[in-house]
Amino acid sequence: MTLEEIKEEIKVRRKKRKHPKEGKQKKFLLKYISKVFITIILTLGLLILLKQNKNFETFFYEKVYDTHFNFSKLNQTYQKYFGSSIPFSGIVSNEAKTVFQERLTYKDQEKYEDGVKLTVDKEYLVPVIDSGMVVFIGEKEKYGKTVIVQQINGVDVWYSSLENVSVKLYDYVEKGSLLGDVAENTLILVFKKDGKVLDYEKQLS
Repeated sequence: MTLEEIKEEIKVRRKKRKHPKEGKQKKFLLKYISKVFITIILTLGLLILLKQNKNFETFFYEKVYDTHFNFSKLNQTYQKYFGSSIPFSGIVSNEAKTVFQERLTYKDQEKYEDGVKLTVDKEYLVPVIDSGMVVFIGEKEKYGKTVIVQQINGVDVWYSSLENVSVKLYDYVEKGSLLGDVAENTLILVFKKDGKVLDYEKQLS
């Protein structure tokens, strides 16, 4: 066997060694990408189902949200791999996009239960403090009609003592959008993260 033939044989053997690794890498990448897209499809399907099926909505709230399923973590995972937040705004109705670009204003504040009671104008229109998803609408003992928005940063904000609500359950609401109006002249806010009450003064500053 000549020197040229030996070199050619070595090249062939090296190629044979490389191809299996390249094949495995491609399979792993395709499998990973498939899992990501399946997760996205399932998530979007779940959100649509929640908005259309009242029975499933109740079941989901009791079994998932009550066990601290975190929408913000889902968003963070999506952001990690795709570089942007989940486009919730693209799958919610236009009714949830009423934006009047207001900031929270109030005349006075005092501690109340786990949060703070703010004195505001009569029939004050309540703006969303920061973007997030509506995860609860209903009555809370000692708080009255309440909307809970789970913000992108994982903080659950309770907007309580409301009269009318302008959003629906599982709507994605943008910062500054209209949440509703207050009963009389009081707005109660509570800030929680991972089940722990946060200092409202830091959240309002």
